[in-house]
Amino acid sequence: MRRPTNGMVSVAQNLERIHERINAALKRADRRDAVTLVVVTKTIAADRIAEACRCGVRHFGENRVQEFKEKRPLLALPSVHWHLVGHLQTNKARQAVELFDRVDSVDSVRLAEKLAHAVGGQGSKLPVLIQVHLGEEPSKHGVAPGEVEALVKQVAELETLQVEGLMTIPPFSDDPEETRPYFRQLRALAEQIERSRIPGVSMRELSMGMTNDFEVAIEEGATQVRLGTAIFGPRPAPREPKP
Repeated sequence: MRRPTNGMVSVAQNLERIHERINAALKRADRRDAVTLVVVTKTIAADRIAEACRCGVRHFGENRVQEFKEKRPLLALPSVHWHLVGHLQTNKARQAVELFDRVDSVDSVRLAEKLAHAVGGQGSKLPVLIQVHLGEEPSKHGVAPGEVEALVKQVAELETLQVEGLMTIPPFSDDPEETRPYFRQLRALAEQIERSRIPGVSMRELSMGMTNDFEVAIEEGATQVRLGTAIFGPRPAPREPKP
């Protein structure tokens, strides 16, 4: 495999290693299904996103509507699915519907209603995941575990949205094993909702696991993992403002 000569991280090499680790985790869990790799491109330039696409990536995740709005005209990529994986403010719901193929971070009825209204009469449903707040971090978004099923039922009544599962961002830990209980909790919530047989609702997607803990997440049932640093390398530190 050709190595980069400009000092940048080789996206192709990193992707190859990540797929090996995903497959190994699936084997450890005795799973026969597949896991979708969502490559997170927050702060990543359009040319590097295009490079990942050339290497076979078809699912990309962005955190901020405004950042992606600026990059989107530069990204005429074939057969690509764009996920909004960051917190979405209700006043940006219409822009999100215009820019993204799915929203993986719905955390309130009000946001769901704004998205549903923005989809309007397009003739198709917007796939969404419900973001669950596991842990006690005030900086994290999401609905409390005890309120998930009620929110799912309310979102299911919106004809232009399609609930396909759950998403979470557990408290960060250097030890991936410390995140395992959170992933188990999300899977248990999904199984509970599945047993409720809410009309029009599927729990087939569990979006959980990032660069530091995605293998544990896969062992606990993740169907989507969201990786950025593992693909593109560490993001540069923000620049200090000029005096």
